[in-house]
Amino acid sequence: MSVGRRKIAARIQHALWLIFFAQLAVGFFVDLPYNYWVSWLPALGAIAVSLVTSRSARRRIETEPPAPVEVEPPVTGRWSALNSPADKVPSHGTHHLGQTYAIDIVAEPEEGPARPDPVWFWPVAHRNQAYPAFGAPLHAVADATVAHAEDGQRDHLSRSSLAGVLYFWLIEGVGRTLGGARRIVGNHIVLDLGEGTYAVYAHVQRGSLEVRAGDKVVAGQVLGRCGNSGNSTQPHVHFQLMDGPDMDTARGVPFSWRGVGVPAGGEMFTVGEEAAVPAPSRGA
Repeated sequence: MSVGRRKIAARIQHALWLIFFAQLAVGFFVDLPYNYWVSWLPALGAIAVSLVTSRSARRRIETEPPAPVEVEPPVTGRWSALNSPADKVPSHGTHHLGQTYAIDIVAEPEEGPARPDPVWFWPVAHRNQAYPAFGAPLHAVADATVAHAEDGQRDHLSRSSLAGVLYFWLIEGVGRTLGGARRIVGNHIVLDLGEGTYAVYAHVQRGSLEVRAGDKVVAGQVLGRCGNSGNSTQPHVHFQLMDGPDMDTARGVPFSWRGVGVPAGGEMFTVGEEAAVPAPSRGA
């Protein structure tokens, strides 16, 4: 499927979801002038569009599997992986937003308090400072140009209980889906690595950016800090490579972190501090 067709499909899918949820909202106050089952047609249409685009992505992977791109790790310290492409593809259950080979990682420091475990009922949520990943520096994975950078969205509390997760999926997740890609990934950075490859860092901490669009960065340079914005249940780093700067049309590209590879879910890995490079002064 061409970039143009993927863009059209994304817009149609978004419009259908808007229509569906608008009908639900209106239906709370007035009777709709048609049968109830008709109101579900936009949702079914949006699902059908998603299935078509997913089938196209799956066929591409089977017939023309992309080669992994080796880059530096985006973090330093001790971390573990979640939702890894080493376990399944697509790693997050969808090819949408270029997430085919995306990975989530959480900080697991050897010293200091560990991140809170999920609970059934209490506490309903935790402050972000309870998680060692919150505020951790994010490093450029290669010499690159900043294609996009934003950090104006808030960092919300964790969704670490049953009530929090239900709220996340049934209310918050719906609202962000209607808000589009930038609401789903939250504050984020997109790096142009050259040769048609782009790196995405999602859920960046509000107000933490040390770069802006157009900046040239070098591998290891600090770009910003890990946060909990967008569709995120706890502070963590969501990282992915894709073949274009627009998440609505880009396709996922597999990665390999130099010295680490692709950690599987639950696998611990450690990256040394020596790779970190401070941000240069503006205009340097």
